Amino acid sequence: MILKKYCFFLFVVFVFQNIEAQKREGKNIDSLKTEKLKEVVISSLHIDNNLLNTPASIGVLSKKDLLQNNTTDITTVINTIPGVFMQSSNFTTTRISIRGIGARTTYGTNKIRAFYGSIPLTSGNSETVIDDIDLENLNQIEIIKGPLSSVYGAGLGGAILISPQLSKNGNQSAGISSVFGSFGLLKSSVNFGLDEKNGSLNISYHNLKTDGWRENSAYKREGITLAGELFRKKNSKLTYFSNYTYLKAFIPSSINKNAFENNPESGAPTWVASKGYKEYKSTLGGLAYDFSINENLKNSTSVFINYKDSNEPRPFDILRQYTFATGARTQFSGNFKIGKIENNFITGIEYFTDTYKGNTFENLYQQNNGLGSLQGDQLTETGQKRHFYNIFSQLRTLLSDQFEIQAGLNYNKTKFSLDNYNENSNQEYSYDGIFSPQLSLLFKPNLQQTVYFSVSRGFSLPATEETLTSEGTINTNIKPENGYNFEVGGKFYFFNKKLYTEIAVYRMEIKDLLVAKRVGDDQYVGLNAGKTFHEGIEITLNHNWPINNFFSLNSYLAGSLGNYEFKEFVDNGNDYSGNKLTGVAANKINAGITLNTNLGIYFNADYQFVDEIPMNDANTAFSDSYNLINLKSGYRFEILPQLTTNFSAGINNVTNTKYASLILPNAVAVGNAAPRYYYPGLPINYYGTISLNYLF
Repeated sequence: MILKKYCFFLFVVFVFQNIEAQKREGKNIDSLKTEKLKEVVISSLHIDNNLLNTPASIGVLSKKDLLQNNTTDITTVINTIPGVFMQSSNFTTTRISIRGIGARTTYGTNKIRAFYGSIPLTSGNSETVIDDIDLENLNQIEIIKGPLSSVYGAGLGGAILISPQLSKNGNQSAGISSVFGSFGLLKSSVNFGLDEKNGSLNISYHNLKTDGWRENSAYKREGITLAGELFRKKNSKLTYFSNYTYLKAFIPSSINKNAFENNPESGAPTWVASKGYKEYKSTLGGLAYDFSINENLKNSTSVFINYKDSNEPRPFDILRQYTFATGARTQFSGNFKIGKIENNFITGIEYFTDTYKGNTFENLYQQNNGLGSLQGDQLTETGQKRHFYNIFSQLRTLLSDQFEIQAGLNYNKTKFSLDNYNENSNQEYSYDGIFSPQLSLLFKPNLQQTVYFSVSRGFSLPATEETLTSEGTINTNIKPENGYNFEVGGKFYFFNKKLYTEIAVYRMEIKDLLVAKRVGDDQYVGLNAGKTFHEGIEITLNHNWPINNFFSLNSYLAGSLGNYEFKEFVDNGNDYSGNKLTGVAANKINAGITLNTNLGIYFNADYQFVDEIPMNDANTAFSDSYNLINLKSGYRFEILPQLTTNFSAGINNVTNTKYASLILPNAVAVGNAAPRYYYPGLPINYYGTISLNYLF
């Protein structure tokens, strides 16, 4: 009944927007300069770079979208995409789930692959971190929902493609910006861009810090990004990317229900006493060479490195980790004809290797006179190496002007080795090769409307802790999760491209569900424990509303209504079959408006509704649903010729709603203490921004 209620609500809003749009379309305002919605261009590594011609549900965030809020937290903008739910606590702990995939991950994000340009951001441990790259250094983010892309590894949840900011204006530019706000928030950025005939350069630096609003939640991050193109010619170019990040973030951790309701500013007592934190240095870099072999065949080849050195003092131990990853990818794309039928293709191979070493030490904080963590004797020392390769291909056949078919295939082979230095042992293991096919049918009744159907298979490899037994050896009985996704959808422009509508209906069943069972403070073992069922509907509306020659109004509505449940799941003799899937809200709605004037003054408001979230597999505890409202107003103007500035101020969580911004699924009660499920979200907070940009 709840699902039907929200479906009806979305339908009413959709009809209302269409009626209003038709009324406005019928008015004859001679002085009005109407603005059409631009067709969205996606990554050139897809078989078609036009979103309308892609038989898949892909959420796209433009540069403008990414800077819509305060340019410090990616969570707010990611959550405007239907079907995607990003939970975050104090910048340090985040989790992204797509259509419920990845919702039960204890900490972090897995089951989703992410790329920065052509560089994988997903480690060999299956963990993905995207939030330590500064938003102002990104040009666009694409989120492929579901295993619809054989080209990007056929991940169960999908893939996140991040495009770096590149200078392409044919000039030199420089800019500085500052953000300041509640709880000691301060961010400073500086950038320089150069674009010439034979190449380009974009370099930027940012420094972000906040005192935090909870105990033990101070945060500092700084980074430098370099990207551009070299040896640019008519048929070839070399693109380079690099990013260095230093981060130190204190961790308040999760709290129980009583603390959440009465003292949300508090942190977990042991984390506060030990002054627990996460600190790391991360470096990634890559080169990509694109060239045309002839007019019908192109190649893109890239190589990359990714290094991370982290230190994490926790109440129960101190964890030191080192990760070094390298890899390469080559992809051929082109077109050919069979008779009069035109075909496009992509085929290639990706290789990835990841070396991990981890040490744990005693944390003697209780003997350190209240000064926080103190390193003691070494407890464990382990290492792991992962190697995998993906062979992928995709074919697009244009049967006519209205009909086309796309088919793809991904083959993955993964092997890894585990070193236990304490016991001087080494184990090696490999998974059986996995084939992931994909088939899509697309119908275009005209140039502005598309209807598609697709079926695809995806998989998710176990993370390190899920491959181990309680004794620390490899569990050879663990298998990757896998499942088939069925999807039907449509993409439509209406009213002379002033309204864009997208709708998708999907159904997925995942087999060999991976369950990480906690057997210690930070020790988990994995097992394949059943099946989950994911189905839902997603709708997106983007509309340009011309008012007169002074005002223009843009609006959007993004809604996702889902049904995520355990189809078959028995754990320790408890049958959870039929229960709602843990850790994700089945229903989520985002909406917003932006009012622009020809004087450069603008105002925007955003709204988010998140339904209740099951916090444990037994469904005996749920977080409350919540509503958030954010407001922002600003003024853009030209100070001098080619020198522009932007002032803005905003309020987030206007109604001061108390909500959980992150849930710890299946939190375990220790002793007589209640389970610590809750990471409280920020209360009402304020910010201001100022930027200067000069075009030489």
